[in-house]
Amino acid sequence: MKTKSPFFLALLLLLLSISAESLHHHHHHQHPNCNAAADRSSTLQVFHIFSPCSPFRPSKPLSWADNVLQMQAKDQARLQFLSSLVARKSVAPISSARQLIQSPTFVVRAKIGTPAQTLLMALDTSNDAAWIPCSGCVGCPSTTVFSSDKSSSFRPLPCRSPQCNQVPNPSCSSSSCGFNLTYGSSTVAADLVQDNITLANDSVPAYTFGCITKATGSSVPPQGLLGLGRGPLSLLGQSQSLYRSTFSYCLPSFKSTGFSGSLRLGPVAQPKRIKYTPLLRNPRRSSLYYVNLIAIRVGRRIVDIPPSALAFNSATGAGTIIDSGTTFTRLVAPAYTAVRNEFRRRIGNATISSLGGFDTCYTVPIISPTITFMFAGMNVTLPPDNFLLHSSAGTTTCLAMAAAPDNVNSVLNVIASMQQQNHRILFDVPNSRIGVAREPCS
Repeated sequence: MKTKSPFFLALLLLLLSISAESLHHHHHHQHPNCNAAADRSSTLQVFHIFSPCSPFRPSKPLSWADNVLQMQAKDQARLQFLSSLVARKSVAPISSARQLIQSPTFVVRAKIGTPAQTLLMALDTSNDAAWIPCSGCVGCPSTTVFSSDKSSSFRPLPCRSPQCNQVPNPSCSSSSCGFNLTYGSSTVAADLVQDNITLANDSVPAYTFGCITKATGSSVPPQGLLGLGRGPLSLLGQSQSLYRSTFSYCLPSFKSTGFSGSLRLGPVAQPKRIKYTPLLRNPRRSSLYYVNLIAIRVGRRIVDIPPSALAFNSATGAGTIIDSGTTFTRLVAPAYTAVRNEFRRRIGNATISSLGGFDTCYTVPIISPTITFMFAGMNVTLPPDNFLLHSSAGTTTCLAMAAAPDNVNSVLNVIASMQQQNHRILFDVPNSRIGVAREPCS
């Protein structure tokens, strides 16, 4: 897989793989379920960006293969971004993925300002600060911007504010605090501002976020981004009294037509019966949710992975993270190769083909083993729907995982959203643990 690898395309594809038929069906009228289940208490609906309820879905249905390739290309830029976080350096843009939206794939509704303006914001568990495209932004998609001039509670933050030290590359050209960052193949310039934000029924007054004033490239989430990382400027950091640094989400299956799951904020109403694994803290990459992946089983066999491929190392950033913004799980090469080889062995001698970054696809029906991620204290066994992509025509099935691409010198294993779907993932930061329970989210 060279630099042009269309891996990121696959992420988009996956999303798109609500069959082309169902996309086609609901395209011109909103899906009947879109407004039925309103956000309530501290639980928000989570939409896939390509769901019939999302204004960001593509204007014409793509073929299944094009969808997969798009999602793979999107993941490619995402991995570039995550690797740059881990290496603590910015990354040169990837030309092959330049035309794609590389934002995370799941969105929630938020109300911002006084009177409230409703925006859809992408969930990103590996980012802290929220950013929102603001009126007058150069290079932002003009469809959804926050009109700060229409909000009576809006205010820019001065340079001397403590939050100004918590953003990347702060600058003080005028009296207010600004910052710049690289995200995927984009650069973003934003002003640090405050306004009220309401999620479901909970209001967080004077929420600090970035008001995007200029964007280049195409990686910037057109709908804004809600950071659910672990740092001080994240939603958790700014709503301690309200949510006590606890939240969970259940991501819907890409195949479900309604395509909506839920984000539950705060310790109330979280599942009682749930398995936990400890969260690992990496002070150098404080936003990321590291966990200890100790082995992987295919069927009943634990595959032979060198311990160094899974080991946590805070100096290099190596280890395993749970990330909502990547679609397909990426394992470092020796780990992926071991899983893939055992998977192929179990399937038997059917002919193997490839699709973009997926190297293990079959055009005949297969009987698949389960795949189990073995974490410290917790095993998560995935049903085939969580790691097999089936074409809408039913003729091709791919193992929807891959090795880190050649051009991303990645030491990171990323447990991604397809592998998380139809599970409730509970982030319990005060107790330094992540819980996982099976739950039909769709």
